[in-house]
Amino acid sequence: MAIKDTIKPTRSELIGLKKKIKLSESGHKLLKMKRDGLIIEMFEILEKAKDVRSELERDYAVAQEKLNIAKTIEGTVAVNSTAFSLMDTPKIELESKNVMGVVVPKIESTSVKKSITERGYGIIGTSSRIDEAADAYESLVEKIILAAEIETTMKRLLDDIEKTKRRVNALEFKLIPELYEALAFITLRLEEMEREEIFRLKKIKLKE
Repeated sequence: MAIKDTIKPTRSELIGLKKKIKLSESGHKLLKMKRDGLIIEMFEILEKAKDVRSELERDYAVAQEKLNIAKTIEGTVAVNSTAFSLMDTPKIELESKNVMGVVVPKIESTSVKKSITERGYGIIGTSSRIDEAADAYESLVEKIILAAEIETTMKRLLDDIEKTKRRVNALEFKLIPELYEALAFITLRLEEMEREEIFRLKKIKLKE
């Protein structure tokens, strides 16, 4: 006797399997929508990241140039002394936001951009070259904070896209095909059992 002949599925098992297939296909559809949405979001953020990276490199070059000019005119000691006079350091607050179910960072910063009077050094004792260098580095710090937020968001989205792709593939190429295979087997087995029952009843009737 074949092993399959000893298996006797029930109608309730068939109904349960059909429900499971429907649920799996619905989940598969939702996951594909999430994956596609995340990929679109990722490309949009990637464009922002390229722009911010380009601006960051430009601002860094400008800040370095302004600093070198200030050191040449004022002297390295005077520039370093001015830097140490800073009273109020930038404040960073890390919050979070939700992008299509993915929690990504939102970085809020204060006290980065300052007026001349807020920087802590004397206006009379320094030249505009130091002010320009300070302006340039404050802009650079703001850009670094923005770049950190965007690039961390990209990494989180990439990780979730990869996880979602694996789940989609597992459903599409493994679980759902296996469920349909089981459904076909149970359907066929139930039909065989019905035929066997009809044949058995006929035999009983003939004996009567």
